[in-house]
Amino acid sequence: MKQDRKPLAFPEFVTLLALMISMVAMSIDIILPALGIIGDDLQVTDPNDTQLMVSSLFSGFAVGQLLAGPISDSIGRKPTIYAGYLIFIVGCVLSINATSLDAMLVGRVLQGLGAAAPRIITVALVRDSYEGRAMARIMSIIMAIFILVPAIAPAIGQGLIMFADWHITFYFLMLMAFIGLVWFWLRQPETLRPEDKRPFSLSAIFLGIRKICSYRAAVGYTLSAGCVYGAFVGYLSSARQVFQSTYHLGTLFALFFGMAALAIGSASICNSRLVMRLGMRLLSKRALFCLTIMSGVFLVPTFLYDGVPPLWLFMVWLLGTFFCIGMLFGNFNALAMEPLGHMAGLGAALVGFVTSMLSLPLGWAVGRLYDGTVLPLVGGFAVLGLLSLGLMIWTEQGREEA
Repeated sequence: MKQDRKPLAFPEFVTLLALMISMVAMSIDIILPALGIIGDDLQVTDPNDTQLMVSSLFSGFAVGQLLAGPISDSIGRKPTIYAGYLIFIVGCVLSINATSLDAMLVGRVLQGLGAAAPRIITVALVRDSYEGRAMARIMSIIMAIFILVPAIAPAIGQGLIMFADWHITFYFLMLMAFIGLVWFWLRQPETLRPEDKRPFSLSAIFLGIRKICSYRAAVGYTLSAGCVYGAFVGYLSSARQVFQSTYHLGTLFALFFGMAALAIGSASICNSRLVMRLGMRLLSKRALFCLTIMSGVFLVPTFLYDGVPPLWLFMVWLLGTFFCIGMLFGNFNALAMEPLGHMAGLGAALVGFVTSMLSLPLGWAVGRLYDGTVLPLVGGFAVLGLLSLGLMIWTEQGREEA
């Protein structure tokens, strides 16, 4: 323990933080089964425009994580999280009452902006209260729960819209945020000591950006991660169309989406066991190489089947690719942060911001190319995987020269 103040009991602390950290994933995935219905209700003429309901949340989250960390260091963890939850709830209210796509997108941006605070500051809460093995234990449990959320969120959304219209998904998110807000307000003490507060400064953020840009490893791995995440965002944006329109799976969409999410989770667990023995760089390079080769090779049967290979073959490729992504998620972030130990808080916010802002236009491009086949998706993974691999090789060469 790092502090004398009494924390929450271990089970309650972990459960509360798991609820907080899952807000972003739940906000993205719970509405996926309803995207087509929402698009029809809002009179969206181009079905691909419904993908903007996913990418707009990412844009809000990107900005939110850049601001939430420094603000929480200045005014405290609790006020920042209160503000985040309230912004999220306002975003849900706007989405519920939206009568046009533009109004819906404003609500989604606010949801992403607000959800960034509980998502990012959760790590600071753990760091403030625990250290060493206790901190590692808590984060491991929280992340294990977090991994399950993308697997079950579409099923929750699918179940909700079977009994009501699409508005209920946002009521569910609003209820989840309200429970988290009240629980956090009543039970969790402030963990940032007054003497540890730092004034919020835009100049410090810009100075931090300049400093980070001077580290080739931080720049290279952040850009490499942004390319891979771009392909992943493209998948999230078009997953509903791929499974429901291309493969006509209907309500089984949630099942197949969950299978892919569990592939990422299993890879994360596997990576945690291998990384101490093989190292982050070797695992990342092998995973990225496999992702790129698998996607490039899979283009052949995709072309042969006119863009719609058999579902079983597509799932083999998807599960293999997502296993590689699961290996990359944690490693790339750690590699980018490796030279930034002296500015970890700001560094984490900036790395997350740049990664998100790069992945958004790339993911938007991949998703917008959807044409009723999986060819744009597979091609997007192949091209962006190759670009990411090139950036990683460039980064490693700089490290060897140094």
